[in-house]
Amino acid sequence: MTTKQPQRGMRADARLNRRRIVEAARDLIAERGAEVPTEEVARRAGVGVGTVYRHFPDRSALIRGVALDSFERVVEIARAAEDEEADAWSGLSRFVRRAATELRLATWLSIWFAGTWAELREDPENQRLRRVLMRVLDRIVRRAQEEGDLRPDIDAADLVMVLAALLRPVPGLPVELARQSTDRHLVLMLDGLRAGARNSGLPEQGVTLSEFLEP
Repeated sequence: MTTKQPQRGMRADARLNRRRIVEAARDLIAERGAEVPTEEVARRAGVGVGTVYRHFPDRSALIRGVALDSFERVVEIARAAEDEEADAWSGLSRFVRRAATELRLATWLSIWFAGTWAELREDPENQRLRRVLMRVLDRIVRRAQEEGDLRPDIDAADLVMVLAALLRPVPGLPVELARQSTDRHLVLMLDGLRAGARNSGLPEQGVTLSEFLEP
């Protein structure tokens, strides 16, 4: 799976190579962190180094490709959660659990490649995917509140911000250990979001949904 925009007019074999490169880079970054050599990406993808550079002329281009692919996966997870679950709380829980891997990767990329991330915010495909995601999450959140399962004083922006904070890497903590602890922390987060829990009142909201939807 890769973003669709760069592939228009691309031959089938070139599309396949691009997908392999993005998936290899994605997996290696998740396994080892930011400093993955291009040669290792090529080896994992089963292509030559020259093929990697034809699709992604520099590290920033490759990171953008990985990030957009991750965003697209998150959008697909959100859509499936909304369409396939019988109630909104189940959809919300499914999204949080299944999107955690992709959102963790996106969070790490934003920290490790801050300059590239700043450029990515201006990318039209990134902006489109962000708007789609936030609108889907907004529908899930509102429906869960209407059904009485989600606390009424949050919105989709709160959900994204809490997830992003939860998935940020802890300095000095090995990647694998951070990954293993995620499920436990996601359960704690979901319990805190449920209606009827002993929740304290929230202070004034910081980031809003409209700010996520803006370019």
